[in-house]
Amino acid sequence: MKVSRRKFIGQSALGFAAFSIVPRHVLGKGYLAPSDQLTKAIVGTGGMGRGHIPYAGTRVVALCDVDKKNLQLGLNEVEKGVKSFSDYRELIQLPEVDIVHVATPPHWHGIIAADAVKAGKDVWCEKPMTRTIGEGKRLTEAVQQHGRIFRLNTWFRFEGNFYGMNTTIKPIKKLVDSGLLGWPLKVTISRHTGFEWKFYWVGKTDLTPQPVPAELDYDMWLGPAPYKPYNVHRTHQTFRGYWDYDGGALGDMGQHYIDPVQYLLGKDDTSPIYVEVDAPVQDADAVGIFRRITYTFADGCQIVLDGEGRDENVAYIEGPKGKVFRGFKTDIPDVERKLAEFPEPPAQQTDFVDAVKGRKTFALNDQNGHRSCTIVNMGLIAMRLNRNLKFDPVKQEFVGDEEANRLIDQPMRAPFTM
Repeated sequence: MKVSRRKFIGQSALGFAAFSIVPRHVLGKGYLAPSDQLTKAIVGTGGMGRGHIPYAGTRVVALCDVDKKNLQLGLNEVEKGVKSFSDYRELIQLPEVDIVHVATPPHWHGIIAADAVKAGKDVWCEKPMTRTIGEGKRLTEAVQQHGRIFRLNTWFRFEGNFYGMNTTIKPIKKLVDSGLLGWPLKVTISRHTGFEWKFYWVGKTDLTPQPVPAELDYDMWLGPAPYKPYNVHRTHQTFRGYWDYDGGALGDMGQHYIDPVQYLLGKDDTSPIYVEVDAPVQDADAVGIFRRITYTFADGCQIVLDGEGRDENVAYIEGPKGKVFRGFKTDIPDVERKLAEFPEPPAQQTDFVDAVKGRKTFALNDQNGHRSCTIVNMGLIAMRLNRNLKFDPVKQEFVGDEEANRLIDQPMRAPFTM
């Protein structure tokens, strides 16, 4: 059969177009067709999870939630044809998924993220990165072993107005790196420096068992956490108040506040060696508040979490040569002229889509994210035990305290492991 030149050209063009939009997974690991768009699946479609839907450069192909109402709310915001699941283990096996967004309560973060990278997916995970130090270590090992790209969803180390500082982190980093403040430095995170601790994230100690709502798979919601009778206050918007799932105000805001400080101090590859705690005795189940938590690094740098707001005039950063206060005000004379003589901080990889396409390590990744999450978890363990603790940053374990070390790796309810 003869084919006209026009028809041949048309058929060839259609064939080339079809080839150019072949899904990424069909073309092979690491290959991305020019017209291809990254595909993603979101695990956890509560309010935070639905906020992951519109991120630019990606297209939602699957959603998962153990609550049918939340799942439907997510489906209402995406195109028809998006697949839905109640079990993330089915979702991560989809060959058409490039990225898995983990937007569940923190007791699920480590397991889901690790399972996703083992299934060949890149991961965008909510904070805190993991609920325990041990889960963070294993997740980092999985990401590295499987060559995946990981992003933690707090962004203040590279963009955004940094709470009460009234600036992005970049000029603060430049000032710290310049040496104009001297060394070592003390950073105080307090409502007086612009960082409000959300102490409404506390648990209740008098929960009465309630019937499980028909739309909620409560057993799967608990997952690796110990079984506790259902009460609405344990789940959804108020889960942060219980040790089994999160860590109250510190678990909620800690990595937002502390990760940029770790970056400022150049501590991405280490941890504090000592944590001091001043807090009420904690309930075994319900998280309470803290008054003050102080972390000290080997070189003398400190991070102070001031829950009480003791000093209204405290500096955000204090060094032997100068101070930086809320609003990026400093007592260093003529600081702008002096800073102009110093180089800008090194550029960071801050586009996650570009990082995935180019297989580039994202600015806030599994390794430095694990270190800042470890600071959070060190404080939570000190709170739970109500005592000061020594820590070995290399071994990533507490020194001479077996009870504290048992909280590094906490038992998981069968059949879930990590």
